[in-house]
Amino acid sequence: MLSQWLFYGFATLSVLGALGLILSRNPMNGAMCFLITLASLAGLYALLSASLLFVLQLIVYAGAIMSLVVFIIMFLNLQRSDIPIENGKWGYLLGGSLAVIPIGLLLLKIVSSLPEGKVDIIGNGFGQVKDVGLVLFRDWLLPFEVVSILLLVALVGAVVLAGKKEKIQ
Repeated sequence: MLSQWLFYGFATLSVLGALGLILSRNPMNGAMCFLITLASLAGLYALLSASLLFVLQLIVYAGAIMSLVVFIIMFLNLQRSDIPIENGKWGYLLGGSLAVIPIGLLLLKIVSSLPEGKVDIIGNGFGQVKDVGLVLFRDWLLPFEVVSILLLVALVGAVVLAGKKEKIQ
């Protein structure tokens, strides 16, 4: 019973943090909302008894990646005048919500038609170091390296763009 309430709490925090990230005009507030989302995802991993994923989510993403994001935001030194005015933002949000409603209703129909009963979907070794390492470095090595290079290129691009900030007269 407690785990069900914890799941609902972490899931709600995750969705609210993601909405805060999307709707926030201030980049630092968006980064803090993103931190809430990452921490609540770590809580969901803890509920799944995935101890390695829980620790990695907290240390790597909520710790190191968020420190990097906050550093870049501070390095860019964005002022209120640098942030573009987003006309029609609420219209896009409403349109996106209306597009997601039929998909959500379809998923609700599918889930409600599933048979009742206790289903064990998590294996004994779920989220352990050996299993995650084998899957990561045997099956997902190339995508893992591509994402690391992509993050490096994004960081270099942010630094280059920050350095080319010229005064418009």
